[in-house]
Amino acid sequence: MLELVTFPNDILRKKSKPIANPTDDKIKNLVSEMTKTLRAHKGVGLAAPQIGENIKLCIIEIEDEFFVLINPEIKKLSGNIITAEEGCLSIPGEFMGVERYEKIKVKAIDINGKKQIIRARGFFARALQHEIDHLEGTLIIDHKKSNTSLEK
Repeated sequence: MLELVTFPNDILRKKSKPIANPTDDKIKNLVSEMTKTLRAHKGVGLAAPQIGENIKLCIIEIEDEFFVLINPEIKKLSGNIITAEEGCLSIPGEFMGVERYEKIKVKAIDINGKKQIIRARGFFARALQHEIDHLEGTLIIDHKKSNTSLEK
């Protein structure tokens, strides 16, 4: 299992670099280790910066489906903007209201080097936006609205 990088570590604020060779064994091994780490922490998603790697790679496991996104690009955000509570493995114990688009279209490369287009809505769309934010150096605290809290 890999060690999680937590806020305020500077690597969480850096823009990640594209992966030149998505089918490299190093990437496959990293995905395997990231998967173990994600499951051990009972998370939904994990981005490479969260384990100290400044590369454009994230994984999401949702509703018994597993996604590897290499060099993901958001192609379209649409639908309503919805505020919902989010947490982050890199900011343990913190949950806050975050605004996200209801729908998303993402272009990425999978673990086999194949291009993929993912269209998602609801919680899956939220998870994609959250993990891709990590690759840009953006955290949930950057989205937090002042005077907005879901805690009562």
